[in-house]
Amino acid sequence: MDLSVSTVLVTGANRGFGRALTAELLSRGATVYAGARNPDQVDLPGAKPIALDITDPASVAAAAAATGDVTVLVNNAGSSTGADLLAADPDDIRLEMDTHFFGTLSVVRAFAPQIAANGGGAILNVLSGLSWISFPEIGAYCAAKSAEWSLTNALRVQLADQNIRVAGLHVGYMDTDMVRAVDAEKSDPADIARIAVDGIAAGAYEILADSAARRAQAALAGGVSVLYPQLP
Repeated sequence: MDLSVSTVLVTGANRGFGRALTAELLSRGATVYAGARNPDQVDLPGAKPIALDITDPASVAAAAAATGDVTVLVNNAGSSTGADLLAADPDDIRLEMDTHFFGTLSVVRAFAPQIAANGGGAILNVLSGLSWISFPEIGAYCAAKSAEWSLTNALRVQLADQNIRVAGLHVGYMDTDMVRAVDAEKSDPADIARIAVDGIAAGAYEILADSAARRAQAALAGGVSVLYPQLP
């Protein structure tokens, strides 16, 4: 895919990884709509700020109506409540699903017809190594990302005949505000953005951006005992 002639919508583009993705796409000549709940927070020269709250169907519909030329969609907007599944506020658990699963699906349903009408293109869903392995202390986030991975697989097949390639980006921790309190190895968001955009350009279906994601995928073949060695 020639991104220099593509029009891309990035959700959650005002900070963190979304901002890095937007900057990388702009550097390759793409036209980029930078979606954010508060578009005034978008500060990248050349980006086109657009109001977008992926958990609000009216906001998603308005963004789709305000564009028309999108050929690539990057579903990056996310949440991280730190909720576990047994003791956390159910509203926090619900927010994770409303954002990562229902929010992502809402944006795809709104923009896939636009991409198809423009001759096809690509959708990238920003997933996680935690799509494949769950940490109990953040079980709600892990469950939501796993659901988003399944959604990505289903949409990949369903949209193929509309000339839309659906890709998933799996990555471990990145050095963003979302995981500021996590004491672990973190990748530079700009480096992961380059890998992600390279994957879009190459037409990849699955992009494993770092060693943490590759280890998580490999552990799946080992079954429960490999994924969760702490179990008796």
